[in-house]
Amino acid sequence: MKDFAGKIAVITGGGTGMGRELAKQLVAEGCTVAMCDVSAENMAETKRQCLTAAPQGTKVLTFVADVSDEAQILKFRDTVARELDTDHIHLLFNNAGIGGGGSFLNSTREQWERTFNVCWYGVYYSTRAFMDMVLKAKEAHIVNTSSVNGFWASLGPQRPHTAYPAAKFAVKGFTEGLINDFRLHAPHVKCSVVMPGHIGTSIVENSRKVLTGHGIGEMTAAEVSEARQALKSNGMPADMMTDLQIQQMMQEMARQFEANAPTTAAQAATIILDGVRQEKWRILIGADAECMDRLARAAPEEAYEQSFVDGLRAEGHWRAF
Repeated sequence: MKDFAGKIAVITGGGTGMGRELAKQLVAEGCTVAMCDVSAENMAETKRQCLTAAPQGTKVLTFVADVSDEAQILKFRDTVARELDTDHIHLLFNNAGIGGGGSFLNSTREQWERTFNVCWYGVYYSTRAFMDMVLKAKEAHIVNTSSVNGFWASLGPQRPHTAYPAAKFAVKGFTEGLINDFRLHAPHVKCSVVMPGHIGTSIVENSRKVLTGHGIGEMTAAEVSEARQALKSNGMPADMMTDLQIQQMMQEMARQFEANAPTTAAQAATIILDGVRQEKWRILIGADAECMDRLARAAPEEAYEQSFVDGLRAEGHWRAF
């Protein structure tokens, strides 16, 4: 698929980050886009930005849905078919995701499963829901967003990180499994797994809103306490900081995660779409992702030691963490 003009694309998590940038770039090429997100406000802004540069007559459809709820995804599919008057789509970007549930031992079961369900079942339910429409297209491509945490289940040895990698490993394995399934049963359909490194998105703030119902600026006492312990584990003198200072530091860290990322969301979207044009099934995004992949393959037994992170930093990566 070299040209996206006249095609129909479905994007989950289209309200911010890579989902928003994918929508903008596709619409600019004359592609019809249908997106879902949990935030109607964020999607409205994405739609506004899309239509600013869209060719005349280009359609942008928005739908509020929680991808971890299969019933909501099925309603989204039915809305796409009805509102766009189509029985097929050409592109499916399973992009929605959140972070959280870091510790299997200390995080709440609710937060752990919420993270896993959004990041894994969101991909599974969406692929199931739209598969018939994908198969009816003359050519089609499914793009599933995994992560470098789909092959390296860590944020460094000082931080527990379990729910997100579990989901992202599942997304990677599922997508790789589809390669031969499509070759055997639907050769006109391609698939890709996307593994971004550190990308400039608002995932930190968005994840907190999904998991707790409020942003970092409204942290509860229990959340401040948890953040204090996390800062202490990273060698920071958090015991000497007030609750307000803890909250302000967490806000600043979230801001810096987005602002200081080595790859922007727009750059990531461009890499993804170029990968689709080239029919690449494996799309690494960022020099940091390429470095992590190389080091993990070279010495898998060392992947969860401090030496692995030291190796990343020696090559100029992972400094934001």
